[in-house]
Amino acid sequence: MTSSAASTPPEARPNWDQRVWAAKAPKSDINALILDYLTMEGYPKAAANFCKEANMKTPGDEYFTQTLWEVRQQMQRGDLQAAIETLNEIDPKILEGDEELHFLLLRLQLVEIIRDCDVDGGDIQHALEFARTNLGPRAAANPKFLDDLEKTMALLMIPRSQLEPPLAAMLDTKVRTDAAERVISAVMATRSRRTMAGIRDLVKLRVWAETKGRMLSANVIPDNLSIDLNDEYENDTAMTT
Repeated sequence: MTSSAASTPPEARPNWDQRVWAAKAPKSDINALILDYLTMEGYPKAAANFCKEANMKTPGDEYFTQTLWEVRQQMQRGDLQAAIETLNEIDPKILEGDEELHFLLLRLQLVEIIRDCDVDGGDIQHALEFARTNLGPRAAANPKFLDDLEKTMALLMIPRSQLEPPLAAMLDTKVRTDAAERVISAVMATRSRRTMAGIRDLVKLRVWAETKGRMLSANVIPDNLSIDLNDEYENDTAMTT
């Protein structure tokens, strides 16, 4: 038995652009997704400005959104101590109940201290003392923590130019962004909220649907699919339908 797509002559099938246009989401839904993203990702000023432009109500918990923004900024500029303190102000149980996240933040704080050693003329005493006091006791009770600590301490002994890629990656500032995502998710989880903005879920769903569609209906879906949210595309498509 053949599928309906396979049995229908190509000329009888609806134009792809027309089908996409018919499935367009209302502008209000798109605005809600954007506001949800700005709120959950911790961008209070952007969320407030967007609400004014889109004539929408501002999110209720502005203080919480502002705090998320502060944590993200602290993480991205490498101020791990301030980020840990802000997290404890939000809820001490966040780090108390997640030893792995707490160790990660402390280890990243050690990485930032090691990074500063180059600026301070190579004085590593602060890094050694921080590792001994804050990371040593935790690493002694957890083999994985110990392995991570040993790799981090290797940054003190190996010249930057001779670091293997896995070790060099620890000094990449992208690590700050990745850790910030984990922190935001942990905060949202403790408040029994979604840990991911709705638009992120939709992007994953779109990738899955496109992959599945190509598997089931070869040559029906165009090779390249744009998101097509800009007004110019919408106007052009409207003129052709």
